[in-house]
Amino acid sequence: MNESKLVCEAVLEAKQAELIAGLKNREGLAAELEADYLDQIQSAAERIFVVQNLDWNSKQLREVRAALTRIAEGSYGQCLRCDEPISPKRLAAIPWATLCLNCQEAVDRERGFGDEREPARG
Repeated sequence: MNESKLVCEAVLEAKQAELIAGLKNREGLAAELEADYLDQIQSAAERIFVVQNLDWNSKQLREVRAALTRIAEGSYGQCLRCDEPISPKRLAAIPWATLCLNCQEAVDRERGFGDEREPARG
């Protein structure tokens, strides 16, 4: 395994530990009866935020674990869409990336997340 993959693996393992610790923290989910209606609304909004954060962390943990599996299987760093190598810069920035930059941009455009400007011609 090359040095960059070892670094990515260490980063992924650290991120996995961080996410697991964060998922264990469920403070803010407990429902308390508030006398004041505005306090009830505030508490409900805080619970929604905590649940959304837990959902996000769970999704990211699945992505990190999948990347660690790809490292173990020897397929880490290959785009799952076009099978071309994912650039080391992209993997350094997002070690759990599954797509090369070109494929990610295509997926983002398909989902409506892309830049709406005309591509440069030249």
